[in-house]
Amino acid sequence: MAKAAGVSVATVDRVLNGRARVREKTARKVSEAAEAVGYHAAPAIRARALAHVPELHLGIVLQKERHAFYQDFAARIQEAARQDPLRRWRLTIRFSPGQSPADFAETIAGMAGKVQAVAATGIDHHDVTSAVAMLRGRGVPVFSLLSDFAAGVREAYLGTNNLKTGRTAAWLMHRIMRRPGKLALFIGGHRFHGHDLREAGFRSYFREYAPEIAFLDTMINLETRQLTYETTLEIAARHPDLAGIYCAGGGMEGAIAAIQELHLGGKVALIVNELTPESRQGLMQGIVSVVLATPLQPLAADLLSAVAHVLEHGMAENPGQRFVTSLVVTPESL
Repeated sequence: MAKAAGVSVATVDRVLNGRARVREKTARKVSEAAEAVGYHAAPAIRARALAHVPELHLGIVLQKERHAFYQDFAARIQEAARQDPLRRWRLTIRFSPGQSPADFAETIAGMAGKVQAVAATGIDHHDVTSAVAMLRGRGVPVFSLLSDFAAGVREAYLGTNNLKTGRTAAWLMHRIMRRPGKLALFIGGHRFHGHDLREAGFRSYFREYAPEIAFLDTMINLETRQLTYETTLEIAARHPDLAGIYCAGGGMEGAIAAIQELHLGGKVALIVNELTPESRQGLMQGIVSVVLATPLQPLAADLLSAVAHVLEHGMAENPGQRFVTSLVVTPESL
């Protein structure tokens, strides 16, 4: 460990046992080396190294508390906070009780006076924007995650480039469709900015490269599996030439169940977003063609870096955006 940290064995001993004061920079080197070599006491060393570093308190607002994707996202942020070699984090994680603008606005606003910054998933609605503006007025920056909201008021957006994600889905769909026919598109609702961008990218690709392919009207599934399931059964019965489905938001579990029930796996191409136990199983069973997944680990690390920068240097005059690249997952990727 001493060699990995570039310090003497005696210095490592002082850090491990707290025998004498060690410079913060040196303690961090030892902490990083302990993590790198998998030393069993690495967490304790890290805590000792960062003991004099001010704590940063970040509030996280997510949706669908029982959904595997959001549970995984919360876990990745917590893991990134624990492993940050430079800063001490305290996270307060809340889940919006519902999908309405009021639910998101109240949950985000409820962080006022409790945290130094907020990062949230949410919908683009004036109630949410008002909550973000209130927090910003109190010196609390807000970061939008996965789907943008409160543009011009929030501090930054972090997630995939949703327009490109939609065009990527279309490019893949165009090449994996097994038969000519119609395409169906699901979005969660009219206020999910990310879904709107994915839909726009998906449709714009086909307008440019395959204008002859017909689209069904975009369907709103409120990100619920039951509504997606029932609608998929209905459109499959009404349109026997259905060739592909793109679920641009949540509720994909319903489409997977319907395609499996109708024995259309491999006949109707199905592209969904985010890798979950259900979408993974769908890939293995040949029901799901492709999953476009958000790389949560780098997104979590990027979020903490962005929040720390703002807390240490102040809010930006011109709010921006930081993209991570979607992962393309196929059955052969598993």
